[in-house]
Amino acid sequence: MSMADGILTREEMRREVVRLQAAGKKVVFTNGSFDVLHTGHLSYLRFAREQGDCLVVGLNSDASVKGYKDAGRPIVPEADRAAMLAGLKPVDYVVIFSEAEPKELIACLQPDVLVKGEDWAHYVSGADSVTARGGKVVLAPLVRGRSTTDIVKKILAAYGGRG
Repeated sequence: MSMADGILTREEMRREVVRLQAAGKKVVFTNGSFDVLHTGHLSYLRFAREQGDCLVVGLNSDASVKGYKDAGRPIVPEADRAAMLAGLKPVDYVVIFSEAEPKELIACLQPDVLVKGEDWAHYVSGADSVTARGGKVVLAPLVRGRSTTDIVKKILAAYGGRG
């Protein structure tokens, strides 16, 4: 991981957020597993990026994904997921986190805007620390019919047990 490729450690990302905010930039944060990238992810990340001057994506580590997804997930390893995300135009930085949810990471980074999909309206991890500092939480519209789960089901239907 390096600053050059946009994939930073938590400590590097904290220093970068401080630098960006001192320069008057509005820092946006979102998170997820982003396992098999699809157009729903791209639409979501574009929306998130439009909420400020730079976008930080908190990426669930392989271990944290295993804790809340199906047994076979993630399909794509965290290093590959991070590289794919960092290569997308809307994404400025990627930081991998191992916790079940990004609450501690968000409190550490102190972004100005927190974006989460509208399917998480019932609970946005880290919202309390963002709003307590005067930041805002924005819910992103979902692209119906576009999900990693749908893609996996389609692959299984097409290929079943064949290798």
